Amino acid sequence: MGESLTGLKRSCMCCDVNETMIGQEVTVMGWVQRRRDLGQLIFIALRDKTGLVQIAIDGNTAEQALFARAETIRSEYVLAVRGEIAARTPENVNPNMKTGKIELIAKELRILSESETPPFQIEDSVSPKDDLRLKYRYLDLRRPSQLKNLVLRHKVVQVIRNFLDGENFLEIETPILGKSTPEGARDYLVPSRVHPGQFYGLPQSPQLYKQLLMVAGMDRYYQVAKCFRDEDLRQTAGIYTGRYGAFFYRRRNHYGYQRAHDAEGIQGYSGCGHSPAHAPYDV
Repeated sequence: MGESLTGLKRSCMCCDVNETMIGQEVTVMGWVQRRRDLGQLIFIALRDKTGLVQIAIDGNTAEQALFARAETIRSEYVLAVRGEIAARTPENVNPNMKTGKIELIAKELRILSESETPPFQIEDSVSPKDDLRLKYRYLDLRRPSQLKNLVLRHKVVQVIRNFLDGENFLEIETPILGKSTPEGARDYLVPSRVHPGQFYGLPQSPQLYKQLLMVAGMDRYYQVAKCFRDEDLRQTAGIYTGRYGAFFYRRRNHYGYQRAHDAEGIQGYSGCGHSPAHAPYDV
């Protein structure tokens, strides 16, 4: 059973601490990446989505209960730590860490959640088998490379949205459950509970409702849409369409009252368009 957070509030992320904050008291929270026990000195690398910060607990100066609690900590425990930021000695500076010039001298430490020994290390240098990664997907997503992919996707979509918003486009969501329509692949079907024997088809492409929206007056809109296609995994699918299976995202722009070269410019500048000579213009 984890300890309560009562009285503690995170003041910054792990990698927000830096040399300008030396002497200040902060509270950080995250997962234990690793623990080093040097007898009367324990170092804990605490991790959140921004990176790592080193926590130091000195048995000669720390409270006995605090040091005893630190001795029980293992990898992937979730901690809340309050302490004072201090500069590392020159010989202990770690140039490979963003926070390598400082450490946090713990004054209070709470174990919010304990953890069993993970089935694989939460590091990119370790390459577990795919079936193990998928079984423990929540652990796999803690690895820096997986987080990097999520951050990259977020930033790409953010750039697209900011640009198209400046071009007076609306982002419109269309239904996921709809009538099955003939397309280039097999549909994924979802049985209807209220209409026995009938099925919904998951959309294979985002432009199924394009005519309805255009006639309704939505002359400039876009979607970052989920597409579902029951296709066999094949290398050519990835090479030519940018997908490797049944589920992928597609960004689609739809224009009204546009000349071809106007559409070419928007397709190019929004970052995900086809080459102008082969662009699919929905005018």
